[in-house]
Amino acid sequence: MNPILIYCYDAYCGWCYGFSAVVKRIAADYPSLQIEVLSGGMILPETPIPISATAGYIQSTYKTVEAYSGIKFGADYLWHIENPGVSDWYPNSEKSAIALCIFKELYPEKQIEFASDLLYALHYEGRDLTDDEAYKHLVEKYNIQPELFYTRLKSEAYKAKAVEEFALVKRLQVSGYPCILIQVTATKFHLLTRGYATYDAVKKALDGILSQPSL
Repeated sequence: MNPILIYCYDAYCGWCYGFSAVVKRIAADYPSLQIEVLSGGMILPETPIPISATAGYIQSTYKTVEAYSGIKFGADYLWHIENPGVSDWYPNSEKSAIALCIFKELYPEKQIEFASDLLYALHYEGRDLTDDEAYKHLVEKYNIQPELFYTRLKSEAYKAKAVEEFALVKRLQVSGYPCILIQVTATKFHLLTRGYATYDAVKKALDGILSQPSL
């Protein structure tokens, strides 16, 4: 089989937001490499939990993400982090994962781009990814028929697809994001990076695997 790059991420992961430029550059520099983006289901509370539960942690880490990656978090996002007591956000990874499942069927070759758009929509534009309206601009950007998208967004079938992805990420033993694996056979995987890494570090690891004579 041809190698498959598997990018495990979550739309609510700030480090994944910082990693966007790296993974987009990898995708651009290896156009023949098949890529699969999987949502990890990082935030799946049984009952809604307000942003105030994690705002303190995010306040203490987002500047580190900016320093390492050069990316900037947007003022509209940071308002909710700095004013958690009055924010109406209840983070949940499910809806953004369903949206990715829908998109991957329509544009499988643009998975990295769409995942990056979801990260940007939350972490820079401050869109609430549990709100259907948060996806309207992406439906327009990618010329998706709105009725088709929103019907699928509410369907049990696509929710099941997202749940399958969460389970697959667990089977791959991924416990943190971002994470990149390379699948080289039906049962053999190589870990490229767990957590944030520079482009040069990811490229070096990837080239080392792709240069193996068995591939």
